[in-house]
Amino acid sequence: MGSDADMEDYGFEYSDEEPEEQDVDIENQYYNSKGLVETDPEAALEGFAEVVRMEPEKAEMVNFLDLISLIFLGFKALKQTVKLYYKLGKYKEMMDAYRDMLTYIKSAVTRNYSEKCINNIMDFISGSASQNFGLLQEFYQTTLKALEEAKNERLWFKTNLKLCKIWFDIGEYGRMSKELYQKALSVKSAIPHPRIMGIIRECGGKMHMAERQWAEAATDFFEAFKNYDEAGNQRRIQCLKYLVLANMLMESEVNPFDGQEAKPYKNDPEILAMTNLIAAYQRNEILEFERILKSNRRTIMDDPFIRNYIEDLLKNVRTQVLLKLIKPYTRIRIPFISKELNVPEKDVEELLVSLILDNRIQGHIDQVNRLLERGDRSKGMKKYTAIDKWNTQLKSLPNCWQPILEVFFCICWQIVGLLLHNLVSQIHFRHNYDVVKPEMESMDRL
Repeated sequence: MGSDADMEDYGFEYSDEEPEEQDVDIENQYYNSKGLVETDPEAALEGFAEVVRMEPEKAEMVNFLDLISLIFLGFKALKQTVKLYYKLGKYKEMMDAYRDMLTYIKSAVTRNYSEKCINNIMDFISGSASQNFGLLQEFYQTTLKALEEAKNERLWFKTNLKLCKIWFDIGEYGRMSKELYQKALSVKSAIPHPRIMGIIRECGGKMHMAERQWAEAATDFFEAFKNYDEAGNQRRIQCLKYLVLANMLMESEVNPFDGQEAKPYKNDPEILAMTNLIAAYQRNEILEFERILKSNRRTIMDDPFIRNYIEDLLKNVRTQVLLKLIKPYTRIRIPFISKELNVPEKDVEELLVSLILDNRIQGHIDQVNRLLERGDRSKGMKKYTAIDKWNTQLKSLPNCWQPILEVFFCICWQIVGLLLHNLVSQIHFRHNYDVVKPEMESMDRL
């Protein structure tokens, strides 16, 4: 057995000086690069890339503990790279570096440290990219996928919560709601409590209402009502109100209180106003309908959700009354319609235009004489289709041009109106002159 001295003679001296030097090289490279972040970001990026490149080269030449240190520096270099690319607005390069960084979280760095770094980057990106929806979506989807692969359920859950908070803060309430709703309905692992199903169905109904899918909303509100009723939850009354609302918006002739499930609540003080409302709606009694809305403000109008759809509801009622009102006539005055509907003439005209465009009325508006003339469909359609086309094109233009063009079109329409008015006046004058002229000539002869 040779002595230590013999081994030294044959060059077998064991020393950690060389690995330490290599470790110092890569560490110096990292800190030198970090020092350039503020003054020379491009040089800093090159330096961090060099740290990542040096990592596998040095890995074969060091012991296990030094290898951990090298990996740790590579991870930190990528973290700095992600932040720096983001500050420079190079989002594609940022995402590439971020994906490289996420490969370390499976085994190379400790779970606690990786969680801390990812949280730090998420807060950094989310705080300043709230308007860049595309980048946020890609960033969070990439993070969630990596965490799912790493089986880090705790951080995966926290990341989802952060994402929800961002969408909530920027008002993107509808995002992912449909997918979440469908997944909630498909859970079959246990028999769900009726209260839970009531909540899911109510949310589904509100989601469909926002998408103006009245029939689907009515179905969900009815299911929510039944589940809440089974659970003995007072929320059933609210869902019954929403069911009535959806029924009226879908222009259904079926009274929801005719069903055996809802019938016992027909005379409930909270429901009575809605019962009267749907009765007035089905009879097309617009004045009674508006009176019920005003006199039952607490039970109807004070609910923010119902209040959002009152204008749609009033439009439905006015439409039904208007269609019934004009049925016997070929020509009818707009002021008369305005009086019957109890709305300004401007609103009547807007409603008529919308019904002409939807082919529910065949005719056109004589704006000079304030008349609706039915039957000559081509005149009305050509005019209002042109207006609709102008409006669509106007909306597609950049915001800075819209106010100018709106004023321009307004002036154009006023000029057209004046020209038409003058033309009609001249025709009337000419007609009157032709009638009076013979009389004047006969008087002259006398």
